[in-house]
Amino acid sequence: MKKMRVWLAVLLILFLSVAGWGCGFGNEKTEKLQKVRLCEVVHSVFYAPQYIAINEGIFAEEGLEIELTTGQGADKVMTALLSGSADIGLAGPEATIYVYIQGQEDYVLNFAQLTKRDGSFLLGRNTEPDFKWENLRGKTIIGGRPGGVPEMVLEYVLKQHGLKPHEEVNIITNLQFTATAGAFKGGVGDYVASFEPTASMLEKQGAGYVVASMGLASGELPYTVYMARKSYIQENPEVVQKFTNAIYKAQKWLENHSAKEIAESMHSFFPDTDIELLTTVIERYKAQDTWANEPIVDKEAFNRLQDVIIEAGEIKKPVDPTHLIVNSFAEQSTAAVK
Repeated sequence: MKKMRVWLAVLLILFLSVAGWGCGFGNEKTEKLQKVRLCEVVHSVFYAPQYIAINEGIFAEEGLEIELTTGQGADKVMTALLSGSADIGLAGPEATIYVYIQGQEDYVLNFAQLTKRDGSFLLGRNTEPDFKWENLRGKTIIGGRPGGVPEMVLEYVLKQHGLKPHEEVNIITNLQFTATAGAFKGGVGDYVASFEPTASMLEKQGAGYVVASMGLASGELPYTVYMARKSYIQENPEVVQKFTNAIYKAQKWLENHSAKEIAESMHSFFPDTDIELLTTVIERYKAQDTWANEPIVDKEAFNRLQDVIIEAGEIKKPVDPTHLIVNSFAEQSTAAVK
């Protein structure tokens, strides 16, 4: 009887131990990840480090679970942030400038930079190995949304080469981002500005040919950054720090891996694009130094972007970048993450 009581005691201890492990006691791996609702401006290979951070488990290492949605426009991303339906947005920082100027009390801050160049390419209907911007005089380009960075950069580059947008060069700006390639294939316009993988797909189909890189033509800009409402950052500094850490780790991962390895890592986000084409796209982006190698938002480049926006007539004067940029999280990441 005494032995039976001992065995029962042992079994009870074992049972409680197992129950405790099942509830997460003493087992860090069972800790629940914190969900972050992330809204990206469009779905593009241009944002490769982000998809790497998800698929390589880098966000999970930081204790975060990403719920990803696509806004289809910087204005839609900003609406999602201001309405509280998204926690963090990925878009051009011009949207934060517009909101700040409008006097929004809980305005949006930029805290981590992802890309440092325009990621679009100008495609024509024929190969032009000796392309000159003067070739666009009198032609029609399918451009982007008025007030958006892609369209403003396009017009800025045209002006830099002595061409007056909408006068000496016709630009179509009333098409949805997802409809421009189809319109071009259908015979609309002489040129089209497209991001990857659309640009390479048009080339592969013989429907268009890259004649110029908008990223190389316009120089370095804080083209796409991560942003959040001021109140969200104040209330969730640990989340923002972990998020920034993950982005920096992904930037380093991308630097240290080949285009094919990057393509294989992020292929699940672009299942309709074969690995070979995806690899070509990444090689093209790598060759022109598209991605930022750290998440710190460059204030000088931010002011250069404001010059582009002022030139486009969207704002009258620049905003002090210190009002809209918070680099403390990025600085901590670059100091701590090895």
